[in-house]
Amino acid sequence: MAAAANLLEFDKVSVEFDAGVPVLDQISFSVPEGQTRIIMGAAGSGKTVLLKTAMGLNRACAGRISLLGEDITEKPENQLFDIRARVGMLFQDSALFDSMTVAQNVAYPLLNQKSIQIPRDKMEEKVRESLRFVELEQALTKYPSELSGGMRRRAAIARAVVTGPPLLLYDSPTAGLDPITAHTIMALIIKERDMDNTTALVVTHRYQDGNLVANFRYNPDSGTLDPAGERATNTVFMVLREGRLVFEGTQTELEACSDSYVGKFVKKPEYAA
Repeated sequence: MAAAANLLEFDKVSVEFDAGVPVLDQISFSVPEGQTRIIMGAAGSGKTVLLKTAMGLNRACAGRISLLGEDITEKPENQLFDIRARVGMLFQDSALFDSMTVAQNVAYPLLNQKSIQIPRDKMEEKVRESLRFVELEQALTKYPSELSGGMRRRAAIARAVVTGPPLLLYDSPTAGLDPITAHTIMALIIKERDMDNTTALVVTHRYQDGNLVANFRYNPDSGTLDPAGERATNTVFMVLREGRLVFEGTQTELEACSDSYVGKFVKKPEYAA
């Protein structure tokens, strides 16, 4: 069987905002199709910068970045639009447009990304389908200010997946949410992975988020999460420290790691959904 293609590759990537001060320092990893990466680390360790660099929103000062099979390291901005259109991004705090309804927010990528070829008369159903996926179809005409934090996050997920991207980047999808709502958001991320076989990078400060991704699968018959059992999930954990990648491996390897910094992000919860 042929090896899965890498949808994202970092080869010794460094990013500097102030001369001589690296925000990312010689980062190397590759993400094959179908894999989910859980990215953890202290505040300011470079997690969000890594996601934005993967999209070409931040420029590397050294190294090489390949996104969806294309070297984007030195591509000019106008050549990045079509590549970015094939990546779904959930920004911190959802980043919905306050002046637009939920439906208009979700439709935004369909209307504004030239490479997305969907007839206008098909867009409404596509938007409804995405909102149905996150169980938010009843909020089509509402504005973000009328939604709870969890509902805004779900609407942002609907916007991220509406184009059917092969790669999804989630920046702190559960930040600021209560445990029950956070669990709902992670269940949607797992549902998207298992229903559409998407590849994802998930930045989180909650070890339980990674635990769910690594150990549970979505059951389309019951609409719930079931223990993965022998159906292993392709989940890799990464830990950043001051812009450096200090750990990369499975959950078992993470829990066995003796590094005191890495250990700060590990909790051994009960495996229950």
